[in-house]
Amino acid sequence: MLKIKKLTVHYGPLPALKEISLEIGKREIIVLIGPNRAGKTTLLLTLSGILETTEGRITFEEEDITNLNPHQIVSKGLIHIPQGRHIFPTLSVLDNLLLGAYTKRNEKDGMDITLEEVYRLFSKLRERKDQRAGTLSGGEQQMLAIGRAMMARPKLLMLDEPSLGLAPHFIEEIFITLKKMNQNGLTIFIVEQEIRLALSISHRGYILRNGRIIKEGPASALLQSQEIKDLVSI
Repeated sequence: MLKIKKLTVHYGPLPALKEISLEIGKREIIVLIGPNRAGKTTLLLTLSGILETTEGRITFEEEDITNLNPHQIVSKGLIHIPQGRHIFPTLSVLDNLLLGAYTKRNEKDGMDITLEEVYRLFSKLRERKDQRAGTLSGGEQQMLAIGRAMMARPKLLMLDEPSLGLAPHFIEEIFITLKKMNQNGLTIFIVEQEIRLALSISHRGYILRNGRIIKEGPASALLQSQEIKDLVSI
């Protein structure tokens, strides 16, 4: 579904990503792992069209999307949930969700169906639909961020550190839901600090260090690798 070939990205004169090659197959969960400042968020921002590539190529469903604008990438079904959630705190839960469907705003019937699907995934959002989003707990705000992304009907959903700052019971609930979404056919690409938990729901993974992929493989094999043991012990 997504193929990255020899991708290089610079911040000014400094390379942040160096000849990254990576593939994500349809209906896979792929996890990207690495220490802080390895380039994980940079890769997601580049795939989203927020940062420009210096060299290399990105294809999504066999179409070249290298350096397309963010709104063009969103319209193709590649949706990014950034670190920190970035909900609209003064708007209601429902209004936040409807904003996620902006690119589908002319498909009213489909929007209603998608909203119902989001409510089935996260019943708390239905209960709090008229509540201001800024008054939700951190875990509920993460549910809202995922629900808002789902309103855009993603083909591939990218999440940057969805567990960051959440209580353990919310982290577990989020990951159970991500696995359920994948079982329903959604392809997922996740950057995550909860390494063992992320690998436990993933099909494959990549380890990024200093802007380069240093290891890749099935999640079960990576769990046993020395590179993962070193990262977990940091």
